[in-house]
Amino acid sequence: MNDQLSSYILQHIEPEPEYLYRLWRATNIHTIHGRMASGHLQGRLLKMLVQMIHPTNILEVGTFSGYSALCLAEGLEDNGKVWTFEINDEMEDFTRPWIENSPVAHRINFIIGDAITEAPKLGVTFDMVFIDGDKRTYIETYEMALSITRGGGFIIADNTLWDGHVCEEAYLHDHQTEGIRHFNDYLRQDSRVEQVILPLRDGLTIIRKK
Repeated sequence: MNDQLSSYILQHIEPEPEYLYRLWRATNIHTIHGRMASGHLQGRLLKMLVQMIHPTNILEVGTFSGYSALCLAEGLEDNGKVWTFEINDEMEDFTRPWIENSPVAHRINFIIGDAITEAPKLGVTFDMVFIDGDKRTYIETYEMALSITRGGGFIIADNTLWDGHVCEEAYLHDHQTEGIRHFNDYLRQDSRVEQVILPLRDGLTIIRKK
């Protein structure tokens, strides 16, 4: 997709809220990997998916700067909650103020820690999970998420096309790319779910637990 078409799309969808726009700018200015934030288009899709699914409990694996967590929380009703885990404690000083000063702060629990081991300890059954953590452990993260997701619930995995590297031989031995490839192959064989990959940004896989 070229820049002209991308710009056209962004002009014809729900506008990006001003608070999220400021967070996006700050993320790109003050963090090394600013493009990891979901951004306008994916953020609006996440909000709409929440409004379509009507979850009460959402788990997010990989908070980064908090952009996607805010979008997920936007779509929730007031009794809904997002539990978002970030394993990199160096992000806390940047991310926590943006979450706590947001209009949806009351719907978000921001936790520093490894979701693979810590999320099951919450004792919560989730209606929806957003996976956007370490690509090398996507299968482990997925299995954890599936075990605490209700039947009929949804898991959304980000970056599943990985800039197209999943199809490029030059990246055969890149650990992140290998992690995504293994995850996609693993998911294809998993009879417990049904799934579709959307070619949105870096690839977004929507998974429904049967």
